[in-house]
Amino acid sequence: MINPPAAVARPQLDGRWRTSTRTLENGACVEVRLLNARVEIRDSKDRTGPVLRFSPDQWTNLISAIIDGRL
Repeated sequence: MINPPAAVARPQLDGRWRTSTRTLENGACVEVRLLNARVEIRDSKDRTGPVLRFSPDQWTNLISAIIDGRL
């Protein structure tokens, strides 16, 4: 299994929402933040919508599965 890049697996610790530097101008992306020891992601087009929350281990496993092509 490939380990995810540290920048992906460990978002900034300040609780601010971050988008990828590769986000398209249309805003079609997800945002991520680390808050209260949980990784949270949301749809950048629906900032008041649902937020998915992951433990750090769950987040690392999710990113690894994406990189490995299992998802």
